[in-house]
Amino acid sequence: MKISKFLLSIFVLSILFVSCDDDDEPQLPKGDYENGIIISGEGTGASSPSITYVSDDFATVEHQIYNKVNSKEFGTYLQSVAFDNERAFIVTDNQNTITVVDRYTFEELGTITTDLATPRYMTVVDEKGYVTNWGTTGAYVAEIDLTSYTVLSKTTISFGPERIIADGGKLYVSHKGGYGTNNVISVIDIASKVVTEITVQDNPDELFIDNSGDLVVLSEGAVQYDASWSVIGNTIGAISKINTTTNTVDSEITFEEGVHPSLLASNGSDLYYAIGSKVFKMSSSDTALPTAEFIDTSAGYLYGMAVNNNNLFILDASFTAQSTMDIYSISSGAKTTSVAAPVAASKIYFN
Repeated sequence: MKISKFLLSIFVLSILFVSCDDDDEPQLPKGDYENGIIISGEGTGASSPSITYVSDDFATVEHQIYNKVNSKEFGTYLQSVAFDNERAFIVTDNQNTITVVDRYTFEELGTITTDLATPRYMTVVDEKGYVTNWGTTGAYVAEIDLTSYTVLSKTTISFGPERIIADGGKLYVSHKGGYGTNNVISVIDIASKVVTEITVQDNPDELFIDNSGDLVVLSEGAVQYDASWSVIGNTIGAISKINTTTNTVDSEITFEEGVHPSLLASNGSDLYYAIGSKVFKMSSSDTALPTAEFIDTSAGYLYGMAVNNNNLFILDASFTAQSTMDIYSISSGAKTTSVAAPVAASKIYFN
């Protein structure tokens, strides 16, 4: 009996040690571009779009990673990138194409080229992609099967759709207006495809769901012109909070006439927006705008912004040479470092 108990104890201990060893075993890297920052550059008529990778410690910067891996270029213009757990979906609007790559190696996996008409932004829900399209005869959201890379359906919406996010079985689309001006948010029930519209101020763009479950929308406001393209007025910009149960605007903070904010970003508790080269910071619970800027970036063209890990990331875009990404501490507001970014850099993603 004593020997049996001893052997049983050794057996149990060996299982425990093996289990601990398995738990402690390091995970193999998924690819060269895991654990870093992805910056997309729109490109210009003289320069192809591209993607730059920056490591989390900002020490490694690698440009044109799609070209290096696949030995080819995107067509103009690279509008946005969406992700699922393993893939990145790169939207090039003028080419009516979505290029699918492994998000960690950037090896191309396929392309989506049919039933798209000036695609803009995409979100992923349960192996389906939902993409805003300006359209040729009318705007729509394309529903894409991400197994076969085919468009399953199109939901007609108001003109000039831009950003799209998903929450609670619904899609939320901001309508900046394309080449014109619009002032609605479309709410699409994913199951039924029923569309509801919410009116906000002119040119809504960035939007997200906050910690309270409200939809937060930044509307830039519009500049008004006469037939000779002389400025004759401005409509107001605003930050609106929308109740997602009732689809009504619960609160709205407006900007002075002629002030056009852009690039709303959030870290959950605070909001950041830009006016020109200046970035302003406010609590998501504030009922009035801040009276002074958080930082003056001195950017020549502040074209992209994101928040992550106590850092504020700013894209100072150049359309003739490499752009710059400046990183600021949220705690102090001080610039901590700068790295090179692609031509016409516009979007920042965390991989």
